Amino acid sequence: LQETLRAVINAGGNPDIPFAVFKPTAFGNCEALEILSGSSVPDRNAIEEGEKFRNRIDQLCQCAFDNDVPIMIDAEDTFYQNFIDQVVMDMMRKYNYKRAIVFNTYQMYRHDRIGILEADIRSAREENFFLGAKFVRGAYMERERERARKLRYPDPIQPDKESTDRDYNLALKISLDNVDIVSIFNGTHNEFSSQYLADLMTERKMDTDDKRVWFSQLYGMSEHISFNMAAAGFNVAKYVPYGPVRFVLPYLMRRVEENSSVKGQTGRELALIKKERNRRKNEDR
Repeated sequence: LQETLRAVINAGGNPDIPFAVFKPTAFGNCEALEILSGSSVPDRNAIEEGEKFRNRIDQLCQCAFDNDVPIMIDAEDTFYQNFIDQVVMDMMRKYNYKRAIVFNTYQMYRHDRIGILEADIRSAREENFFLGAKFVRGAYMERERERARKLRYPDPIQPDKESTDRDYNLALKISLDNVDIVSIFNGTHNEFSSQYLADLMTERKMDTDDKRVWFSQLYGMSEHISFNMAAAGFNVAKYVPYGPVRFVLPYLMRRVEENSSVKGQTGRELALIKKERNRRKNEDR
């Protein structure tokens, strides 16, 4: 908790660090989060653990608010997410009354996320707060599918990649249609989704540097998207995870697997690196 608070404070007043982010399961008892998300009737211990979790998240969001730093709360496995969503929406109600400070993350490989997004937008309108929405395709697909199969409950994952892509781009459109109350963080290595959102902004005659819309890729990945979007004037943030090696490496490997699965773009990173290397060689001649 203290390290994450330091990261938020460090971002305060630093224009080169436009966001802070954290993984919520780091601040709660996972068994309690699962129970509170609906797996069984909560007992006293689960309720107490849930309150501890809520208080820690509140501390982080208060720090972000005090330092005027938007803070993004990562998505987790489906079986933890319901309670996390409840807590994050409560944080938005508390801190997002002037602009989007708290952002929730929507994993669009889940087939129910469009409905959840639309419900969250309705809540924001009815209750007069701003919705912060970070969109990703998702990183736990195989694990989620295997668990659903073993425990014999409905698969929460989209039937195919095309359905994920469709819902991802639809979420961008829905959010931009409601940009008066929704701030968008487009976290993707997908070229089409990046171009699609840029085109939607152009159609609506929005400024490329409108602070309600950001594009992001992991540091060291999809640099051609990041550099070209930034060169065109769009807001771009490179996502830099850090922490103990035993935790960060599995996270990065999931991102690499996710990146390599982009349809029609397998091997894209290596091909672009080779192309750039050859360009530099030719320049030196």
